[in-house]
Amino acid sequence: MLDIDRPTPQERDAEYKPGSIKRVKLNNFLTYDAVEFFPGARLNIVVGPNGTGKSTILCAICLGLGGQPPLLGRADDARLFIKHEKEIATIEIELAPLPGGPVHVLKRVIDREKGTEKGKGQGASTYYINNHKSNLKGVRELVTKTYKINIDNLCTFLPQDKVGNFSGFDKQALLVETERSLSDDLYESHQLMIQMEQEVRSSGNDLASVQATLADLLKQNEKLERDKALMEERAAAKERIELLQKKLAWLVFEEKREEAIELKNRKEELKKLKKEADKAVKPILEKHAKVEGEVAQIVSKTQAFDKRVKGAKKQFDDCVKKVENLEDNIYEQGGNLNMIDSAQRKAEREVEVQRKRLAEITAEADDFPPMNEIDAMLGEAQMEMRKIRSKIDDVKRKAGNLKGKQDDEEEKKKQATAKLARMKDEKQNRLNVLFGASKHAKAIHEFVDQNKKMFRRPVWGPVGCAWTYAFCLVHQAAEVSPQDEKAANYLENHVARSTWLSYVVECREDYNLLYREIREKRKTPINIIQVPGGKLEVKKRMYSDERMEVLRREHGFDCYLDEAFTAPDPIMAALTRHNVDKVLVGGEGVQNSLERKDLVEFLSSRERDDTRPGKQASCFFYTHRGSSWKYQSQPSRYTGEVGTDASQVPSAKIVKPGTDPAIKEQMASLIKTAEETIERIKPEIESCSAEVQKLNTEGQEQGRKLKDAKNAKQDWQHYKIKLANQKDKLAEAEENASKDNNREKKKLKVKIQKLMDTSIKMTDDAAKAHNEMMKTLGSLTGLKMSEDGLQDSLRKLTGILNAKQAETSELAEEYKQVDNEYNAKKGKLKDLMKKAEEIAPSEEWKARLAEDDIPSTREEVETEMDEAELKVNSITDNPHAIREYERRKQEILEYQAKLDGMTGDKDHKLQQLKLKFESWKGSLQNVVNQVNSKFSVYMSEVGCAGEVRLYTGGKDPDENTDGNVTQYNLKNWGIEILVKFREASALQVLSAQTHSGGERSVSTIMYLMGLQNLMSSPFRCVDEINQGLDERNERLVFKRIVANSTGPAGSSPNDHCGQYFLITPKLLPNLDGMENENITVLFVFSGANNFPHFLDWNVDKFIQEKRKFLGQEDNGTRIPKSKKRRSQ
Repeated sequence: MLDIDRPTPQERDAEYKPGSIKRVKLNNFLTYDAVEFFPGARLNIVVGPNGTGKSTILCAICLGLGGQPPLLGRADDARLFIKHEKEIATIEIELAPLPGGPVHVLKRVIDREKGTEKGKGQGASTYYINNHKSNLKGVRELVTKTYKINIDNLCTFLPQDKVGNFSGFDKQALLVETERSLSDDLYESHQLMIQMEQEVRSSGNDLASVQATLADLLKQNEKLERDKALMEERAAAKERIELLQKKLAWLVFEEKREEAIELKNRKEELKKLKKEADKAVKPILEKHAKVEGEVAQIVSKTQAFDKRVKGAKKQFDDCVKKVENLEDNIYEQGGNLNMIDSAQRKAEREVEVQRKRLAEITAEADDFPPMNEIDAMLGEAQMEMRKIRSKIDDVKRKAGNLKGKQDDEEEKKKQATAKLARMKDEKQNRLNVLFGASKHAKAIHEFVDQNKKMFRRPVWGPVGCAWTYAFCLVHQAAEVSPQDEKAANYLENHVARSTWLSYVVECREDYNLLYREIREKRKTPINIIQVPGGKLEVKKRMYSDERMEVLRREHGFDCYLDEAFTAPDPIMAALTRHNVDKVLVGGEGVQNSLERKDLVEFLSSRERDDTRPGKQASCFFYTHRGSSWKYQSQPSRYTGEVGTDASQVPSAKIVKPGTDPAIKEQMASLIKTAEETIERIKPEIESCSAEVQKLNTEGQEQGRKLKDAKNAKQDWQHYKIKLANQKDKLAEAEENASKDNNREKKKLKVKIQKLMDTSIKMTDDAAKAHNEMMKTLGSLTGLKMSEDGLQDSLRKLTGILNAKQAETSELAEEYKQVDNEYNAKKGKLKDLMKKAEEIAPSEEWKARLAEDDIPSTREEVETEMDEAELKVNSITDNPHAIREYERRKQEILEYQAKLDGMTGDKDHKLQQLKLKFESWKGSLQNVVNQVNSKFSVYMSEVGCAGEVRLYTGGKDPDENTDGNVTQYNLKNWGIEILVKFREASALQVLSAQTHSGGERSVSTIMYLMGLQNLMSSPFRCVDEINQGLDERNERLVFKRIVANSTGPAGSSPNDHCGQYFLITPKLLPNLDGMENENITVLFVFSGANNFPHFLDWNVDKFIQEKRKFLGQEDNGTRIPKSKKRRSQ
């Protein structure tokens, strides 16, 4: 086995400066499912294709050390760094320890479910230090205070999205960032001196301000002295009121106590009077009871005789009533006897009337037709009605079938119309997606739509939903229509978003008009593509027909990208600018060709008639295991080697395929067919309606005849019933006329005799009852007279008794009232005493309230209280006057002392500022001199000139004075980077407005290299700083980075400039210094064909296999330590 001489773990750990990063482990973070890497102690070069996760490492370092997303310039929410379709991401960073200190492992867990949208996911992160839960503050203190790591300083940590910010710093910001990268003391001293200078500058104004304030305070205190005297007088009046209130409480109590004593005496007097009145009522009450008993006895006798009178009267009345009824009955029966003869004569006359009526009804039969004729007419009419109804039913059935068919066609038309409308809405949906992609897209679209008459030729756009606007046309959609969803994904991925938002014009005049109206007048950005005449130029295909046939047959390709969609010529011409006519589209077989048939080499070789040197670039799309991929190859302009890049294709949003045009045509054809069918059926339905109306008219005529026949038959039947009824009436009349009346007369006479006998007997009984009633009534009259005498005596006794009882009741009521009033007074008296004791306890205030200076009557006390309250009210209450007087008095003393000491304090501050300034300026000037010396050398190495100067605000601080006060203007101090890239030009301050991106990159990296040995941070990170440089400058810059980052260590293995991370997508071949053992190269590869897990990578096995591939045998030879390559 190959024996590689590697340093021991102890030797490797000794090389790390405290705070350097020894290990980084990520899970579900951006592009990584799981990865762990071990940076070297010195220069770390992170290399890998674009999009594989190089910058992800820098993002992990920043967030893992407590930094927040805005520092990276990528996002403002940590949850956006969680890998797609994952819920939790983990960052774990191990730092090199301080001498003798513990190893610190920092861990940050980001949970998608935690945090809020409003809080930008601030609560989504959980922090751990050595597996013990911590917080953001604890992590920051450990990182910044203990290990001096400044993640938020661009001099030490320069992410890809912040590279442009560094060259955009003004002088002052560059000084601040430089100070913070060197030491906190230098930065804090600068900020403190700025504050001290401001205080000294304002001290001259403060002296006059203090004098004016003191004079104003003295003037205000004169008024406060008058207010104080009034407040003291008001307070004395309030104290007098309180004393009088105490006296008044006891005076009120004494008054109420006297009133209670009077009520008590009245109560005893009423009690005695009530007792005497009760004694006088007793004999009257006994006599009243005796008379009342006698009245009750005689009333009982009177009631008994009254009952007998009523009974006799009732018997008499009953007999009289019966006699009257018998007389009425006798009269009635006599009348009935007389009516028997009259009824016989009336019955005989009725027989003659009914016979005459029967003859008249019999004669009416001649007016009716024969019954057989009526039946024949009725049958004929019914048959005709059945025939007409049958015809109507047939016609209606036919019309119903036609109407059903018409409704079916209407429904088909309705559904097809709705479906076609939804297909048209797809264009509007695509337009809405474009509106969401740019805040100006909708406004531009509305302007072009509303002003189409201004343009000479049609204007197409936006390209993503290509509407055409022309003077002679209503705007209509002209879609970019991919064949399928995959074609839409490929097309949208390949064409830049700005092109989908672009507008296509067909002449220069329309271009100028649209640019002027939108860009110049409305200050709105717009992309305009001019396609002269709207014509699509036919270009030669990138691959010959023969090669294209091979690509289809052997490599799984189907067509060119421009053959996978349709679009109007002007839109196709605009999209051709993105070489859609040169991009290939394939299927599952392409992946097999990539792996086994060297497809990239085949595509990179030029056609035989193409005489241009070198290889050609290629681009194609294909599918593999259900996913869509984009594969690009590009030959290097330096080495000619072909570099490749593969990326997964996301789903299309703008040009996702709509409905197939054939389906739209089918819907339109379906609508047309339905309309034609409806128009053909409509006359037939109208003909059926006319025929039904005609048959209804005939039916009405036959209905009338049928009704007449039915009425005639009904009239004949009514006649027969009428004739039968009349015959019955004649028979009944003849029967009544033939009755025997003599026997009925005899029965009536016997009945009348019986009634007369009963009437005589009832008359005798009535006379007897009348005699009994008169006798009893005489006895009742005597009893009534006795009862009246006793009742009179009882009424007199009752009057006397009521008078005495009323007198007694009045006394009782008055007694009760007085008793209640006394009890109420007694309760109130207790409350008054309690209140008086609370206000002025008798033991404490009795002697004071009895003194001569306090009035003794309630009236005098209330009068004096009114006078005191009048005085209190006449003085405006100002409770803060005394406190304000004392506060102002103290303030006056303080300002007087301040005024006395201000002159000495100002001199002291000036002296302190001068001492700090000299120390700070010396340290800063020394740093600037060192950086300038190195920066000048480094810039000369790349054939340019450079200088770093300390900017002092535009004046010499030794000459910049204002009276006796030195003005340093420290807030205006800064650092200037001056560069010169051409021999003929002069040194100029580095700026984004003057210098190109490559020039700014060279200047930035050389400035950072000049600072490197002076920085306090244990590591630095720079992301893609070498991009945009030409080959010469890139080699020189890389050489400088290696020289500064891998220099020999000092007295100890970790006595060096620190750890350095350089992120780059590529490195030039044969770079100087790559053989340096202090360089660690971290290769980043991710994709469909990578290792299933990062731990599957084995360095020893790889070197062994590489040696076998190169034909070298493993002879056990050790690789010398000086020649080894380190791979972590």
